[in-house]
Amino acid sequence: MSDATAGSAAARPMVEARAVSKRFGSNEVLKGISLTVDRGQVMCVIGPSGSGKSTFLRCINHLEVVDAGRLYVDGDLIGYRERGDKLYELKPAEAARQRRDIGMVFQHFNLFPHLTALENVVEAPIRVKGVGRREAMERGRELLVRVGLGSHVDHYPAQLSGGQQQRVAIARALAMEPKLMLFDEPTSALDPELVGEVLDVMRELAATGMTMVVVTHEMGFAREVGDSLVFMDGGVVVEAGDPREVLANPQHERTKAFLSKVL
Repeated sequence: MSDATAGSAAARPMVEARAVSKRFGSNEVLKGISLTVDRGQVMCVIGPSGSGKSTFLRCINHLEVVDAGRLYVDGDLIGYRERGDKLYELKPAEAARQRRDIGMVFQHFNLFPHLTALENVVEAPIRVKGVGRREAMERGRELLVRVGLGSHVDHYPAQLSGGQQQRVAIARALAMEPKLMLFDEPTSALDPELVGEVLDVMRELAATGMTMVVVTHEMGFAREVGDSLVFMDGGVVVEAGDPREVLANPQHERTKAFLSKVL
């Protein structure tokens, strides 16, 4: 890659949403969302249930199809090909190729119950990317060490706590070497005493420069780790800015009302 190409890549946002809308039947869940996430940034998204946070996250990797607007990841239009002023949806195999570069960690861990922690981590690199089994196993062990589970590689999900399962899910997403990580309320299904171990892994990941979009109710994490904070309600971005500023001094009445209940 030339210096000029590298420079232009570094300058463009990792995520760019332009007037993204999404409806389910008559319910318009996203009403023209426009946001950018710069390379290496952590954006935290907060808001009440039903505000569109998770739907927006799922649109970023085309798990949900947008009805209007455009979403770009690292300069590539997600889910569509543009010809002239018309959009054509990508074939499933092409959309899956785009999705390989976007890691996602869900609220529920979605691990394969019949596979060990290590087998869960190496499954996608071997099957989807064609990585050799020995190389995948070596990398998988390294990732499980990284998330604090080096002694649990041969454990099955039923033998792991919720926090441990979620850390396996993070390792599994990282095994695909994504350029972007999406987290959809990754701690909300966990017992309170297990939340910290997952947030610690996410902090370490942020410190390495991974671009992350995190839908969360963990305000302390947003304040400490987030580079930007977005408050969504009713399918729109109500307020956005520096997390410490928004949390300490919200400008919008809807933001104030929400934060008064969660802080």
